[in-house]
Amino acid sequence: MAHRWLLRRINLLEASDQPARRVDALIETDRLLDWQERLELPADDATQVVEAGDWWLAPPLVDPHSVLEDPLAGRAETLASLKAAAAAGGYGSVALLPWARSWRDRPDRLQFSWREPMRLLHWGGFSLDGQDQELAPHAELLDAGAVGLAGGDSLPPSALLERGLLLNDMDDQPVLLAPRDGALCGNGFVRERVEALRAGWPVDPVTSETLPLQAVLALKEALSLPMLRLMNISTAEGVGLLRRCPQPPPASVCWWHLIADSANLDPTEAGWRLVPSLGGTSDREALIGAVAEGLIPAVAVHHLPLDAEECLLPLDQRRAGLAGHGLVLPLLWQELVERRGWPADRLWQALCWGPSQFLGLPPERLARGSRRWLVFDPFRPLAADASPSLAANRPDRRRPVRGTVLASGFSDPLQWPGWTEAPPVPPSR
Repeated sequence: MAHRWLLRRINLLEASDQPARRVDALIETDRLLDWQERLELPADDATQVVEAGDWWLAPPLVDPHSVLEDPLAGRAETLASLKAAAAAGGYGSVALLPWARSWRDRPDRLQFSWREPMRLLHWGGFSLDGQDQELAPHAELLDAGAVGLAGGDSLPPSALLERGLLLNDMDDQPVLLAPRDGALCGNGFVRERVEALRAGWPVDPVTSETLPLQAVLALKEALSLPMLRLMNISTAEGVGLLRRCPQPPPASVCWWHLIADSANLDPTEAGWRLVPSLGGTSDREALIGAVAEGLIPAVAVHHLPLDAEECLLPLDQRRAGLAGHGLVLPLLWQELVERRGWPADRLWQALCWGPSQFLGLPPERLARGSRRWLVFDPFRPLAADASPSLAANRPDRRRPVRGTVLASGFSDPLQWPGWTEAPPVPPSR
């Protein structure tokens, strides 16, 4: 049986080239039927009318890179649990890095997907087995549907990188590189800043990012490589290098680097062990500024799940990584829209339209009859059990989180929370 809802006076973000505005929107089951400035219904119509208050109707979010090591039997995450967690967080597209127990460097290792309307995209491996010894079959991976090619969490050796780029089997498809030198990090896992030194954390020098970043930028300028993408810029100095580059390549930043730093994170909280390392206050402010001005066009989830057993290990012995599709939109809304005054469309640029272009895809936009939409309430408290993820390393901010994806075309209408409740009153600003 079809259910219909009319959302009165909801905030609409239709597309990247359209301003935000107030509309009435009509939803039937999981499809967005129509939106207009004013929609009138017959007197005997059974459509449920909902006062939308401060809700937002917008295209789904796009995650340009995340990790799923074992799609079928993973203890930390499976293909099904990742899909459910991404949908609960408002994500309609997730691009998986080739990092896995069976490195995705061959066409047959890319042959798993989600049913529409959710989209699972694949980065193919730049090198065989991620060992940076031999090139993977680039043309075959792209013919098999890979969205682009990606290396590991450190920059490949310059000889292999230059050879792969000069062969140009990828045409104009993106090549994703991490500007990081793991050897320079030593045993450090927090960026070398005053805050980390005072707290006694093992520090990671800034040069572990700036030196490989300089090498990539020089290579791009020398070879004129429009397909290059940079993964997870994390330092103020890295932002400075991009700003001084005449034509900087598109770059991403992990969402957690915009939320946490070594001055505002409690020593007992999750979120300290990341690759690249967590920075200080100056790094976080520089990254937020770069996202605001479009110098860094894409904010990534970079979901790297760990199971409960791994999370019991001491911090310095634990694998680096953080999970959290369900927290990205609520926490970034609080940090950037509420605290810093960003307009909502600027946040969507960073979480949706910018990542689409980063992947070489057309920007997301709402369409009548489509299931690719979400409704977000920035003021409704996020339920503690809202994420279906199996990962045990989701950050716990030890305070209530506001912001809930109420509904989307990816979820069961019977599970949509709060349709019949009055929208909560926004907090004073």
